[in-house]
Amino acid sequence: MRKYSAVVFDWDGTVMDSTHSIVTAIQSACVDLSLPVPDARTASWVIGLSLESALYRCVPDLTADQLDDFIERYRHHFLQLDGQIKLFDGIMDVFQLVRGHDGMLAVATGKSRAGLDRVLGRVQLHDVFHATRCADETASKPDPTMLYELFDELQVDPENVLMVGDTTHDVTMATRAGVDSMAVTYGAHDVPTLESAEPTVLVSSVTEMRAWLAPRLAPAVAA
Repeated sequence: MRKYSAVVFDWDGTVMDSTHSIVTAIQSACVDLSLPVPDARTASWVIGLSLESALYRCVPDLTADQLDDFIERYRHHFLQLDGQIKLFDGIMDVFQLVRGHDGMLAVATGKSRAGLDRVLGRVQLHDVFHATRCADETASKPDPTMLYELFDELQVDPENVLMVGDTTHDVTMATRAGVDSMAVTYGAHDVPTLESAEPTVLVSSVTEMRAWLAPRLAPAVAA
């Protein structure tokens, strides 16, 4: 059984229950700019990508001239909902499990640096993670650069890392980086979509995540 010394988490839809808020913000910004409104499935498929990449995929009528206005309206609507978004029940127990084994925790997210720092401050998790990477400071998923940079910062080998996410973008990034992946089915992408990316394991809840991960963490170093 492979043992992991570092676990990298996607954020939206994996750690925090923000899928509905992101979809609503995209759809509301479309209404504001009189653009065709994507359905929830289309809008949720792009979660995890950089915002600019996501918008061109789910709002194909968006022009370059409209991009700045769209992003402003998206952020306006998302921030209106931001305070209501909560961590998934039990996810803190998973973080404590990893830390209890002297494991390292990281985040690889499609959020901007400002957005991630804002939410980490709100939920008081800045000190929990050893490293974080955001889409506006490196290549966007599914490019594996985020993970390569985290390997270097954390000084870990790919075979000792697990990537956890709720989209095929996370799974594909992990595969390209030579990393095992856990896909969670409670986020943005449905089961058939996630299965198509062939993750190492598929789990349906945070409870199932913890149970699968517990025996696969490298043992804590004795004091």
